[in-house]
Amino acid sequence: MIGIFLNTQSGKGKSKKIAAFITHELEQKNTAYEIFADHWPLTLDNLQEAWIIGGDGTINYFVNHYKEINIPLALFKGGTGNDFAWKLYGNISLKQQLNLVLNAEPKPVDAGSCNGKIFVNSIGIGFDGEVLKSMGVIRWLGGHLGYIGVVLKQIFKYKEVEFTIRANNQSFNHKYLLVNIANAPRTGGGFMISPKADIRDGKLNMMLCPAQSILQRLRYLPVIEKGKHLELAFITHQETTELIIETQQEMYGQMDGELIQSNRYKITILESYLTFKH
Repeated sequence: MIGIFLNTQSGKGKSKKIAAFITHELEQKNTAYEIFADHWPLTLDNLQEAWIIGGDGTINYFVNHYKEINIPLALFKGGTGNDFAWKLYGNISLKQQLNLVLNAEPKPVDAGSCNGKIFVNSIGIGFDGEVLKSMGVIRWLGGHLGYIGVVLKQIFKYKEVEFTIRANNQSFNHKYLLVNIANAPRTGGGFMISPKADIRDGKLNMMLCPAQSILQRLRYLPVIEKGKHLELAFITHQETTELIIETQQEMYGQMDGELIQSNRYKITILESYLTFKH
């Protein structure tokens, strides 16, 4: 039995259309399924696979809602940014993805833990959090376009604060514009923040960008969007398995596109934590 988990609010209703297509195809193939929309089951018992339709926020909710996930997963692009689904499936069509998922062998995929919660794609503290606070605008404009619009606003508004970051037996003390911890390469519906991130290498990618003037922010935004920034002299980029991020005041952040807030973030890799059919 395949369980189909649907976020009806995701992607301006796009997830409902995807669910209709998938269920029609499964019926044509005489494949048993059960769809869960507004009310999800308490456990994953009696399911052989779980297919999630939504964006990064939906898969984040799923992996935190079900503490023990021992069945293969699939993720269909029904959200705003769909960055983690892009990493798994690239730009193939829905029909191509359905055929792939039906025939693919499950593969292990890393996740991460942040203050006891699970994430699959990335965490951004500070600037990213302030961007996410305008999520309503992002969703209204849609995906990458909405994200760029809000980023441009924050380029003129955001003020960096002092961070203390401990990773790889080093301490980084600086005012940072960007503090990003990635399991997968892309965030914000298309920004290649950590282009070298690999969901199966047992590592997280830490990318730090120190304080920048408004002109520098405008200059380097397109560079970061394309993932061409790692060789810049002022960028710190390291692989790590564990780190601690601290600030004097509570800072907003994003975790898989969901808003979080703290003055201390403890982040660790969870190697081969999930399996996905992709």
